[in-house]
Amino acid sequence: HSHASLLIEMGAPILLVSERLGHEDVETTLRTYGHLYPNKHEDTVKKLDDLMK
Repeated sequence: HSHASLLIEMGAPILLVSERLGHEDVETTLRTYGHLYPNKHEDTVKKLDDLMK
């Protein structure tokens, strides 16, 4: 769990996290670790805004 959590916090794509954990499909990873992504949408919007400045 710690490995996946750290990867997600570092911004690793969910597909990469899924592969590193050995999950057969990304849905398993999202069901298990999806709760760690609630602020990722806001983070992405902020990054895009920063690029446009």
